Amino acid sequence: MYPTEAILTENLTKIFNSRNGSVTALADINLSVKDGEFLCIVGPSGCGKTTFLRILAGLEKQTSGRVYMRSKNPEKPLTSMVFQGDSVFPWMTVTENVAYGLRIKGVPVKERRETAARYLKMMGLSKFAHAFPYQLSGGMKQRINVARAFVSDPEILLMDEPFGALDEQNRLILQQELLKIWEGSGKTSLFITHSIDEALILGDRVMVMTAHPGKIKAIVDVNIERPRDILSLRSSPRFAALYRDIWHLLQEEVMKASARELAI
Repeated sequence: MYPTEAILTENLTKIFNSRNGSVTALADINLSVKDGEFLCIVGPSGCGKTTFLRILAGLEKQTSGRVYMRSKNPEKPLTSMVFQGDSVFPWMTVTENVAYGLRIKGVPVKERRETAARYLKMMGLSKFAHAFPYQLSGGMKQRINVARAFVSDPEILLMDEPFGALDEQNRLILQQELLKIWEGSGKTSLFITHSIDEALILGDRVMVMTAHPGKIKAIVDVNIERPRDILSLRSSPRFAALYRDIWHLLQEEVMKASARELAI
């Protein structure tokens, strides 16, 4: 692996087998991600985006091909994953949820509370530190999930549509908060989204996937300076041009996926 690469995949393929036959979810994914890069992944439903992240997280095993992931510090977890759904522990307070990974690692109580408090402040959750999840909105629960992922201090952060179920207002707030906390950490991050807007707001590059079986159709360089202000960014000519380019790449794949669903 080259020194600047955090992730490298070679001819990565995933086939699911069942009594009804086999389904190729991913086909020949060749990708390199630099250390500290924020890569967004877009593609039609069912194209294998989540499967790809699950393979990187070690939750699935590829059928063929190779995955290289560089660890700079063996004492840190290699990856941490944020899921789309609600994955908070309902019997724990907000602080306990955020500090859960530190507890598993055996970090002393005082240290993990202090670390959790720091990330709660970054995510605007300080006044809810002692609340339980049932007292919080969906947006607040997703802030807990993001904070928990950063608190565990992984080398690589994997996020599977973490804001997909939120309303537009909460989504904008969390995008801005994620940018702020990510820019302070410099972590290599992969982020799945169905929103081209969101991909351009967050990403250094955007990987566009084909309809099933999932392949890389194109990788688009965003080339927009950081730090980014969401409102000014969305009104810029560069943003509009990139949006058009990605939509033109994606539109054909979405139509293919829809046609397949109608044919079934």
